[in-house]
Amino acid sequence: MPVITPFEAIGAALTEEMRRDPRVLIFGEGVATKRHDLLDEFGPARVRNTPLAEGIIAGTAVGAAATGLRPVIDLLFAPFLCYAMDQLVNSAGKLRFISGGQFAFPMVTLAMTGGGWGVGAQHNHNNEAWFVHSPGLKVVMPSSAADFKSLLKAAIRDNNPVLFFIDLGLLYQAGEVPEGEHLLPLGKASVLRTGSDVTLVSYGKTVHACLAAAQQLAEAAISAEVIDLRSLKPLDEEAIMASVHKTGRLVVAHEAAKMAGVGAEIAAQVAERAFADLRAPIIRLGGPDAPAAASHPLEQAYAPSAEAICAAARSICA
Repeated sequence: MPVITPFEAIGAALTEEMRRDPRVLIFGEGVATKRHDLLDEFGPARVRNTPLAEGIIAGTAVGAAATGLRPVIDLLFAPFLCYAMDQLVNSAGKLRFISGGQFAFPMVTLAMTGGGWGVGAQHNHNNEAWFVHSPGLKVVMPSSAADFKSLLKAAIRDNNPVLFFIDLGLLYQAGEVPEGEHLLPLGKASVLRTGSDVTLVSYGKTVHACLAAAQQLAEAAISAEVIDLRSLKPLDEEAIMASVHKTGRLVVAHEAAKMAGVGAEIAAQVAERAFADLRAPIIRLGGPDAPAAASHPLEQAYAPSAEAICAAARSICA
């Protein structure tokens, strides 16, 4: 299998889907500048730079989707989604329901999030939980180059609006990507490592911290199962419950703020549905309730480390 970066995987997914379906187009902040190959092949009618006006970009995409096109928009950094909340949440997320299913809104919104580049608070905010909480929207956040490609292809083909979060720290971490047609269904988690003593659940770059923690735990004779959610909504509840039923212990870790994050929802569901299986309290690890720091060391300290995840797992396996 070829080894490529998530940035290249995104480009490959866009190329394949635009060749397959003439209704697919991409526009947004700098897309024609960043993706010269797409512009050369598909032309300015389907690959277009826009002004820095996120609300207008998202609103145009909603209208395009309602007319039968399948737009992909790039709003660059996740905090910029604030300028497009009305269009994404009140229009894209609700109009299919309000219309009684007469309209579909097949649109994908790309946004970079998370630490790794020291871009500061106005460009770094893990706000994915906002959109998980918004009816009608789907939310994905992959952790590997292969999943970036296959999930983006699936998102483009979905008839609902999808928020596709790109973890900045992973953008140029190369990995193997299968050649040819390869799609993953939205809402299907991946068990990256099987275990019997404790379940580690995460998404985005924190998945790799969980895998490193699992290796450290193995050296202490603790068997950790690692689940990469990949999709935050739909959420693969059954994969989580099956693992907790087996291990009886759960640690949920993500870079986003711990308060009201995705980890809180997972902890609540496990407490409601699998309380009898638990052998120890659920532990949530997340970022602080504070804007992201521009300092690289502080930025890294905000995210759960492998050592912190390992310590949490050891504490409930004692």
